[in-house]
Amino acid sequence: MTAAVPVATDPRSDGDRAVPVVHVENMVKQFGEVTAVTDLNLDLHHNEFVSVVGASGCGKSTLLSIIAGLEDATSGVVEINGEPVYGPGRDRGVVFQSATLLPWLTVHDNVMFALRGEQGMSKAEKKKVVEEHLHLVGLDGFGDKFPNQLSGGMQQRAALARSLSYRPKVLLMDEPFGALDALTRRSMQALLTRIWEEHKLTVMLITHDIEEAVYTADRVVIMSSRPGTVKREVPVNLPRPRDPSVVMTPEFRELYADIMSEFQ
Repeated sequence: MTAAVPVATDPRSDGDRAVPVVHVENMVKQFGEVTAVTDLNLDLHHNEFVSVVGASGCGKSTLLSIIAGLEDATSGVVEINGEPVYGPGRDRGVVFQSATLLPWLTVHDNVMFALRGEQGMSKAEKKKVVEEHLHLVGLDGFGDKFPNQLSGGMQQRAALARSLSYRPKVLLMDEPFGALDALTRRSMQALLTRIWEEHKLTVMLITHDIEEAVYTADRVVIMSSRPGTVKREVPVNLPRPRDPSVVMTPEFRELYADIMSEFQ
């Protein structure tokens, strides 16, 4: 009898979307008498890239912090793979606008620091993981440099390598390229989408840049003004891999204009 040959499937197929990786249901977050987020419902699926946009103060970063386990929701459900979120976990990686590298450690040691909790890995194995991830983000030859010896874009590459090194299921990014110049930001967007396309993980990107949101995402989530909730979700059906020139296409500009109209 001939053995059955496994059929390759798209990792973002409908079957994989049945059980969300991130599940947020009726979430409310209050700071004293101020309601920052209310009745927020959102699912992120396996290998999906979701961008979240909204006006300043609408609760985008609060949403990310709660999913990351850095803040507690006032009420509602927040789950990762069906398990309640009670705090930070190694199933989630977080990249902030500031690279937050430890200034007294080299780039190599900053990434190595993230592996300190990996049980059963030898020092040689951890070193190999560090080298692989520095290569992944284009920092070969910079492992012995300190953060203050790197440009802003290179610091964010190092922060990205650190967050990916322990293979989280979800990557949460809060305005990671907001402080970079336009050319460096475009380069980092291309790097991020290439890494995601090659290594497949669930990504949530918080951004004020609608062009960035459309360029990177499978779906753009638009939040309302405070108290923030999901106002609308826009699917992005542009083909992948995406070349930066896609921003000049009529399809891209139509999506951009549609989302921008929500803020006018």
